[in-house]
Amino acid sequence: MKIITPGDFIKDGGETLESENGTFEMGFFSPENSNNRYVGIWYKFSNTTVVWVANREVPVSDNNGVLSLDNNGILTLFNETNGVVWYTNPNTSRTPHEPVLQLFDSGNLVVKEKNEDDSKNFFWESFDFPCDNLLPGMKIGINLITGFEYYISSWKSSDDPSQGQYSLRMDPHGHPQVVLKKGSETVYRAGSWDGHYLSARKPDDSPIPLYSYNFVINENEIYFKSELKNSSFISSWAELRFQWN
Repeated sequence: MKIITPGDFIKDGGETLESENGTFEMGFFSPENSNNRYVGIWYKFSNTTVVWVANREVPVSDNNGVLSLDNNGILTLFNETNGVVWYTNPNTSRTPHEPVLQLFDSGNLVVKEKNEDDSKNFFWESFDFPCDNLLPGMKIGINLITGFEYYISSWKSSDDPSQGQYSLRMDPHGHPQVVLKKGSETVYRAGSWDGHYLSARKPDDSPIPLYSYNFVINENEIYFKSELKNSSFISSWAELRFQWN
């Protein structure tokens, strides 16, 4: 299945949504040593490498979960009693005409108009809500207008994807920089942006040739992100999971 339209469902039990070129797959999974069920995205070549979890704080307790998209462009996860476990909040007041759910080959799960590919017009996207993986194209930063924060956080444990005690965030004060926090305590600062890299990078560190980096500061937002130079190397990100608990 490549897209979901209103009236379509993804049911627990093997049904999945694939990205166009088959890089990523979305469906139901259980972490190791757990019977809880979650909706997640993983690399199709390695279904044990989960890069994003929808209902990370509210698992489904059995194998009867159903994920559906309605005519308003809202994606909802239901349990076996038709109770709402998790749902999306569209980031716009616009009313969709032909909403679809699509998983991009970047790993971004998107609710959008059927023939719309401009990310500025998406109704909702998983890249706005990172979990423990910073995929190329995701932001670490803050929207200065709304106060919304983009950050990644560790799983609580290998069998519990709810938010752990470590997080990677943007500190906007002074010279903005990416920081690692343990709870509310800052345990590492990546340094300010020097035009090419974050200044705390060791002088003998070699830049990773697979990625380009951007640090954006304007009146609307502050963020840091990387982009993959060659999509054929996307599998390398499977090794860069944020694993602190």
